[in-house]
Amino acid sequence: MPNLSHHARHLRDLADLLEAESGPLRGPYAPHPETQEILSGRHTRRGQLNYAVPNALQLQHRIRRYNADCGIPHGDIVALALDIYLRARGYPPDLTPSEAEKR
Repeated sequence: MPNLSHHARHLRDLADLLEAESGPLRGPYAPHPETQEILSGRHTRRGQLNYAVPNALQLQHRIRRYNADCGIPHGDIVALALDIYLRARGYPPDLTPSEAEKR
């Protein structure tokens, strides 16, 4: 049986390079540039969003863990997740010129 360890090592190196190149927030889960701009504004007006969600999904716990790992504020995590989800389903925000001025 031939020794294929060299090929396996080469494939692992290629996989590592591809993973490093893609980064954690690229592809379908990447935040929209307009969303990033709004969230990065210091004086972005915010509103409370309250919905009952299933406890079994452990969303609060997972949001706290993600915040601890990445330092992204809890509200921004929720805003990013919902924005990505709704945009993917054809519901982008209507950012009129007056909304853009409020950023």
